[in-house]
Amino acid sequence: MRGMGMIRMLSVAVWLGVWTQLAFAGDPLRVGVMDQQMVMEQSKAGKLALEDVKSYSTTRQKIINADELELKDLEASLQDPNGKLSESVKQEKQEQFRSKLEAYQRRLQDFNREVQQKQREMVTEYSKKIADAAQVVAQKEGYLAILDKGNEALIRIVLYNQPALDVTDLVVKEFDRQNK
Repeated sequence: MRGMGMIRMLSVAVWLGVWTQLAFAGDPLRVGVMDQQMVMEQSKAGKLALEDVKSYSTTRQKIINADELELKDLEASLQDPNGKLSESVKQEKQEQFRSKLEAYQRRLQDFNREVQQKQREMVTEYSKKIADAAQVVAQKEGYLAILDKGNEALIRIVLYNQPALDVTDLVVKEFDRQNK
């Protein structure tokens, strides 16, 4: 993640250098900013994609919860002080518990990887689509560039901008138009 941050910062520095040259050349300089996360959260297609990932995760979580319940029940039967289990039955249940616990742990890891992979795929796909929508907005509105503001969780690219430069709503509309 740190390498990506350095690349983004370098990109911003290069763009600033280009913009400075254009500004001194007398050409009007139009730069917009947007919040890519807001485009995902406010657009129809973005909401559907986020809901799809959430549903996928919820389905996996239900399976995990059922496995946890089964493990708790099995563990309770092993620890029941009133239980009159023979030593061989007790050992068999303990082995069954260990086996189910290992399977549960593997399944949990697999599900976590699957959900993370699905999230990465969605982010990759929709980042490209959002960039396409931002490009159309930039061309229609005459912007030299539209920068993603970033957010607190990642690196914040734009530290300050005048509200009039924010084209997030325009990008949301274009994104929805392109992704009906």
